[in-house]
Amino acid sequence: MAELVNLNRERLLERFLRYVRVNTTACAETDVYPSSNGQWELGKIVLAELEELGAQDAHVDEYGLVWALLPGNVEGAPTIAWNSHLDTSPETTGENVKPQVIESYAGGDIPLSGDKSKIITMAESPELNELIGKTLITTDGTTLLGGDDKAGIAIIMEAANYLTEHPDIKHGPIRILFTCDEEIGRGVNHVDIGKVGAVAAYTLDGGGAGDIDVETFSADGLTVKVKGINIHPSIAKDRMVNALRAAGAFLDRLPQDQAPETTAGRVGFIHPYVLEGGVAEVTIRILLRDFETAELQVKADIVRDIATQVEQDFPGISIQVDHQKQYRNMADGLPKEPRAVEFAELAHRELGLKYRLSAIRGGTDGSMLTEKGLPTPNLSSGQHTQHSPLEWVCLDEMIQQGQVLIQTAVLWGQA
Repeated sequence: MAELVNLNRERLLERFLRYVRVNTTACAETDVYPSSNGQWELGKIVLAELEELGAQDAHVDEYGLVWALLPGNVEGAPTIAWNSHLDTSPETTGENVKPQVIESYAGGDIPLSGDKSKIITMAESPELNELIGKTLITTDGTTLLGGDDKAGIAIIMEAANYLTEHPDIKHGPIRILFTCDEEIGRGVNHVDIGKVGAVAAYTLDGGGAGDIDVETFSADGLTVKVKGINIHPSIAKDRMVNALRAAGAFLDRLPQDQAPETTAGRVGFIHPYVLEGGVAEVTIRILLRDFETAELQVKADIVRDIATQVEQDFPGISIQVDHQKQYRNMADGLPKEPRAVEFAELAHRELGLKYRLSAIRGGTDGSMLTEKGLPTPNLSSGQHTQHSPLEWVCLDEMIQQGQVLIQTAVLWGQA
């Protein structure tokens, strides 16, 4: 049985609180990379900390990606990589985050001070039952928290700090990489796998503790533009063609049994998540998700057929559907380096910690890194209710995942 390392609890908490106060919301409406200035700001903060703890080759590149290397102390050991992302979801604002720390959680529902209508309930978060006495960090109910994925960044930074403070722990070289714009599907667009130089990697971007994500959705996006004709309403009879009405009909015809709110398990979905525009033109953004990659095209064809039907039913309306590839199921590429998963499992067993191999109804940078040829399972990082004003993390789970990360590095050092 391996020993659980004693990570610096206070320092880990301080890191996390410092990171979440930087607004790094991603923005899909720009082609600039990274899509928000806050990602540059947080990257520079993390870079300074990496330089302070003595990491080698620490730098922020021209794309805002943060790179560093922890040299190994075992000759010939393979290089592995640790990854998390700097950005947060655009689904809920990340401006002016006010984290709330709950020491020794006593149980029960958690009302949030900034918005009395927002309550983290045990009914909706039953995992709280297992966390009595633990330290939780919540929002104040007016923003997301940013645990996705600043919890992962904090864990990696604390694990790296611990290894530099304890040179007696044997491990191989570890490449640290913090990416940008993961939440809008661009996380690894500018990652050079050769520069990473690793045989396997781990993303710290999962929920709770003890999950080893070995399968994700495959994902694509659709941008639907509904075009009509605008004219002053006083003279609109037989001349105006209202794109809003056609867009409403289009949305109404999307299959309800393929919506995220009606599906679970291994069933994929068609998810319209942005609607903007007016009489002349409406833009609808849609997520396509499925564990079977081929089903993404099936879903795209359903949307295109509905668009054609609406064009026929609304004379003068034209609908354009653009299809964008996003990421693919990591299960397709993980077998290239089976030790990536095997050593994560073994680390949990050697530490006496429960774990499970899991499939997630989402994706990570690990999905895209794996597709690029770098097998990258995803590990837990203490996150809960991500992308929401009800988001929270558990500090104790973050500590546990840091311990797992270090033990995994030890195992690679013995490979």
